[in-house]
Amino acid sequence: MPDRVSSGVPAGGTPGRHGQKVADPRRWKALTVCLIAGFVTWLDISIVNVALPSIRIALNAPPSDLQWVVSGYAFAFGLLLVPAGRFGDTHGRRNVFLFGAALFTLASAAAGAAPESSWLIVARVAQGAAAGVIAPQVTGLIQQLFQDAERGRAFGLLGATMSISTAVGPLLGGLLIRFSGEREGWRHVLHVSIPISLIAMILAYLYIPGRPAGKRRRRESMDPVGVLLLAAGVLLLILPLVEGRAWPGSSKWLLILAGAVVLTGFVGWERWYGKRHDPIVDLSLFRRGSYALGTLLALLYFGGFTAIFFLITQYLQEGLHYSALRAGWVSAAFALGSALSAAFGGRVVVRFGRPLVVFGLVLVTLGLAATEPAMRLVSGQNAAWAVAAPLFVAGVGNGLIVSPNQTLTLSAVPVAEAGVAAGVLQMGQRIGASIGIAAVGSAHGIYAASFQQALLVNIVFVLAALAAGVADVFVERRADRQPG
Repeated sequence: MPDRVSSGVPAGGTPGRHGQKVADPRRWKALTVCLIAGFVTWLDISIVNVALPSIRIALNAPPSDLQWVVSGYAFAFGLLLVPAGRFGDTHGRRNVFLFGAALFTLASAAAGAAPESSWLIVARVAQGAAAGVIAPQVTGLIQQLFQDAERGRAFGLLGATMSISTAVGPLLGGLLIRFSGEREGWRHVLHVSIPISLIAMILAYLYIPGRPAGKRRRRESMDPVGVLLLAAGVLLLILPLVEGRAWPGSSKWLLILAGAVVLTGFVGWERWYGKRHDPIVDLSLFRRGSYALGTLLALLYFGGFTAIFFLITQYLQEGLHYSALRAGWVSAAFALGSALSAAFGGRVVVRFGRPLVVFGLVLVTLGLAATEPAMRLVSGQNAAWAVAAPLFVAGVGNGLIVSPNQTLTLSAVPVAEAGVAAGVLQMGQRIGASIGIAAVGSAHGIYAASFQQALLVNIVFVLAALAAGVADVFVERRADRQPG
C-alpha cells in the first residue's frame, strides 16, 4: 500500500516549476540495482540448502555447524537492518550500499574458500551482516525515488524478484553441484554471488543518487548498547537449540532463561534510552495493535517458512538420496506457488485485509500437513512428485502472507515512522528465521528418521502465526464497532 509522500522536493529529485516535485530520471535504473541486490541477498538464503550435504562431507561438519551456516546468515541479516537503515538515512544510501555490496562480495569469496566449517560459519555471518546493510538501502531508495502508484509498482517488482530468486536458488545450486562434483561444487555455489555483487556495485555507483550537496546530517546515536543486548539475548535463545545434541546434560536449557532475562533488560534499556535519544527499536510502535500483531505474525511465520527449505532439501538428499539438482526441483515447487500468488495478493490485500493473510496461513498449514503423508504413500524416488503438490499449495499460501502482511502491518504506522517500522518488521522476520532453523535442527539433525517431528515443528510455528492473524482480525473488527 503506497504511503503518502511528504511535501517538498524528494531526495534524489529536482524542483520543477512552481516548486512541484519532479521524479528523478534515474529512478528506474536505480531500481534495477535494487532488484539485483534483492535477488542476490535472497539467493544466498535458498541456494545454500542444497549444498549442505556436500559441505558436511567435504568439511566433516557436524549437524550443528550446518544449522549455523543457514541460521547465522539469517541472524546477522536481521540484526543489522535497523541500524544500517538509520546509517543510510544520515550518511547517504549509495555509500552504505556500496560498502554492504563490497562486504558481501568479500564474505562470499571467504565462504567459498573455507577450509573448515568454523571458517564457513564466520563467513556466512559476515555475508548475512552485509545483506542486512544492503536491504534497508533498497527499501529506502524505493521510498525515496518513487511516489504513489509508481512506488507500489516498484515494491511489487522487488517482491517478485525475491520470489524468483528463492525458486532459482535450489535449482542453480543443484546444477553447480551436478557439473562441479559433490566435493567441490558447494564452493561454486557460495561463489556464484560474487559476479552478481560486482555488477551491482558498478551499477550502484552509476545510477544510485548520492546524498544531495549541502544536506546536513542528523546527529543520531546508533544505540550500541541496545544492539548488543538484542544480539546477546537472541543468541542465548538460539544456542541451546542449535547445540542441543552436541552439549550433553540439561543445564544448557538455562541459556534460554538467560536469554529471556537479557531481552527483558533490552526492553528496559530501550524504554530508558528512548526518552533521551532514538532507540534501535521504538517500543511505542508496539502500542499500535495491528503493528504489534503483524510483527509477531511475521516472526513466527518466518520461523516455519524459512526452515521448510532447510528441512525438505536435507530430508530428500540425506534420507532419500536425491541429487542436489532433484532436491532443488522439489523445493522450487513452493517458490513457484508463491511467485504465482504474490502478485494477486498485492492487488487484493486492500480489499480483503487481514483475512487474506489468515487464508494464506491456512493453505500453508494444510500444505505442510499433507507433505509427510504424501511421502509415506509414495515412497522411493517417486516421492518427489507427491511432495511437490502439497509444497505448491503451501507456496500459494505463502504468496498471500508475506507481502500482504507487510502492507497491512505498516499501514498502522504513520508515514514519518514507516522507515524504522519496516526495519523492525524485517528484523523480526530474519530473527524468526534463525530461531526456526535452529529449532528444526534441534528436532532432527539432518537425518530422515525424525523428519515427521521436524515437520511438526514447522507446523507449530505456522499455527502460532495463524493465531496472531486471527487475533488481529478480531482486534480490527472490535475497533470498527466502536463509535467515533
